[in-house]
Amino acid sequence: MLEKLKELSLRYESLETQLTDPAVYGDTGRLAAVNRELRELKPVVEAYRAYLAAERRREDAEALLHDPDFRELAQEELAESKAEAQRLHRELTVLLLPKDPNDRRNVILEIRAGVGGEEGALFGRTLLRMYTMYAESRGWRTEITNLNETELGGVKECAVLIEGEGAWSRLKFESGVHRVQRVPETESGGRIHTSAATVAVLPEMEAVDVSLNPADVEMQVFRSSGAGGQHVNKTSSAVRLIHRPTGTVVECQAERSQFQNREKAMRLLASRLYDAEREKRESRQTAERRSQVGSGDRSQRIRTYNYPQGRVTDHRIGLTLHQLPAVLDGGLDPIIDALAAADTAAKLEAQGQ
Repeated sequence: MLEKLKELSLRYESLETQLTDPAVYGDTGRLAAVNRELRELKPVVEAYRAYLAAERRREDAEALLHDPDFRELAQEELAESKAEAQRLHRELTVLLLPKDPNDRRNVILEIRAGVGGEEGALFGRTLLRMYTMYAESRGWRTEITNLNETELGGVKECAVLIEGEGAWSRLKFESGVHRVQRVPETESGGRIHTSAATVAVLPEMEAVDVSLNPADVEMQVFRSSGAGGQHVNKTSSAVRLIHRPTGTVVECQAERSQFQNREKAMRLLASRLYDAEREKRESRQTAERRSQVGSGDRSQRIRTYNYPQGRVTDHRIGLTLHQLPAVLDGGLDPIIDALAAADTAAKLEAQGQ
């Protein structure tokens, strides 16, 4: 590990030198690539340099142990430098874990109402608001590319493009079935109902990122519509794409231009096909295959939002927070931080660390 860290440190120094080269500043693409690599290497190199400094302090303290005048001070410094070196070694082990190649990608987040009828669709609307507010809190841009609503404003299904640094690295843990327990507004008896919605998080892909033959894609056009089938546009600008080999269907009606809707639908289709292929690879590598979008059945839940008790429980890691209003207002970081930590721990365990 230390040899690899030394190589990364030398690479970092080389990149810093390149920034002083006028030729690099004259090439916008090259400059951006250098800065991007520097940002990626910076936390690793800084931790490595701090580790080397702690090791030097430890060695100096050990040398002073034989001097009666400095023995007590040296013992204190030795204990502190050892603890610091151990902490940094653990941090470096985590930093050197294999990175998810999609971590820098934007996200396509899909929500579909599951069991519960209209209440399930209203919960879908709640989830859409929650993720939109979370994206805003992190400075990400959101765009609803497809939305199928109910008469009461619920969301039967929708697709949202989320653009921003780290969108996939944070939101990839949100895929699965989300369950809600609450008293519906339409419930006169005050009984608590349970309903669900499914969330799928896909890394945004371009058509060139996957093996996608345009001849395999059938395009249909239709009029964009809102709740109750009320037409928003008088022209057929909405686009539906059907991938014949797999039967995958995607829609986009966010733009007034048919061309723009087709372009976005192609990216969504590429993302869906990429995700399907990724799941196939994972199913070959692991005994269990996790489907991002389940049937919406309550038994497949990953998280429960309980209104009467004001709590949110993530069943994958056994985390319960009594902060339901804050979570629904986009305060997802405590949950996502815990999921990311559990994911890191699992990776370390798999490597025998």
